[in-house]
Amino acid sequence: MIIVTGGAGLIGSAVVQHLNRLGREDILIVDHLGHTDKWRNLVPLRFMDYLEKDAFERILDDGSLKKRLPGGRNLEAVVHLGACSATTEPDATYLVRNNFEYSRKLALCALAADARFIYASSAATYGDGEHGFVDDISQLPLLRPMNMYGYSKQLFDLWALRQGLLDRIVGIKYFNVYGPNEQHKGEMRSLVLKAFEQISTTGTLRLFKSHRPEYGDGEQLRDFIYVKDAAAMTLHFLQHRSDSGIFNVGGGTTVSWNRLARAVFNAMERPVSIDYIDMPESIRATYQYLTCADTSRIRSAGYQASVTPVEEAVADYIRNYLVTGKRLGD
Repeated sequence: MIIVTGGAGLIGSAVVQHLNRLGREDILIVDHLGHTDKWRNLVPLRFMDYLEKDAFERILDDGSLKKRLPGGRNLEAVVHLGACSATTEPDATYLVRNNFEYSRKLALCALAADARFIYASSAATYGDGEHGFVDDISQLPLLRPMNMYGYSKQLFDLWALRQGLLDRIVGIKYFNVYGPNEQHKGEMRSLVLKAFEQISTTGTLRLFKSHRPEYGDGEQLRDFIYVKDAAAMTLHFLQHRSDSGIFNVGGGTTVSWNRLARAVFNAMERPVSIDYIDMPESIRATYQYLTCADTSRIRSAGYQASVTPVEEAVADYIRNYLVTGKRLGD
C-alpha cells in the first residue's frame, strides 16, 4: 500500500494518476476537501481508500500506521504532498502546525513502519537565490526563505538534517509546477490557468512590471515544470529506494513570464496582448526575479527522461484539459 497525502491536489493527483498508469491501485489518499471542487480531481483516479486529514492525523497520534490502518501491514511508502502551499498565508502558527509539525509526525510514523518516506519541500526555501539553487544538504542552514511558507518548509528540512534522517528519506524541492487539476488553488493557481481565464474573457493578459532595472517588464525568470513531469520525477524515488536526501524537481532552465504568456496565446490561437501593471507594494520586497533548479543531483540519481518544453506542455494543458474541462485520468 502507498499513502499519498494531498492526493486530491495538483501534484498529488498527478502522482496517483501516474501510479495508476503503473498498475497501482493499492493507494490510500489523504486530503482535506473542504468547500472547494478539489473532489473532482479524485473522480477519474483509482485508489483503495480515502481519509480526511483530521482522521488520518488521529491515527498518527496513536503512533502506528501498520496497526491502525486497514492494509497498514503492507505499507510500502508514504508520499507526503499535503501542505498549505499559499506563499501569502499570514498565519505563521497555522503554517508551522500544518507544514512542519504534521510532517514531522508523519515522517516518524512512516519510518517506524519501515516505509519509504518522500515529502514535498519547496524551491521557496532558496529565498532570493543568494546561495544559488543547488540541492546540497550542507547548504541548508545557509538558506534564507523570503516568506513564512518557505520557512515552514525549511523548518522540516532542517529538522530532518539535524535528526540524521536525510540519508533515509527523500525531500523534493518543487519549482513552479503547473498543469491540470489546479483549479481549486485560488490565487496560487499558475499563470497558465490565470492567463487562460483572462484571455478568454478580455483577450488581454496582465503581467507585473519589473521594479529592477536589470529585468525588463515580463522578463522576470522562473523555472517551470509541467505537473506530469513533476509526478514522474517524484515517483523515480519510489522505484529507486537507495537514493536519499534533497532533490530539486524543475526544468533546469529559465523561462520568462513573457515567453510563458506567448505560449498561452499561441495555444489558444489568439493574438498576443499584454498589459504590464505595477507590482503590489506588499510583495515587492519578497518577489523572486529569478529561480532556476540545478537538476544535476536527480540526473545523477538515474532520472533520464527529458522535461517537456514549456510550449508543448502549455499546449497540452490548454487544449486537452482547460478547453475540454477534463481532469487527469479522464
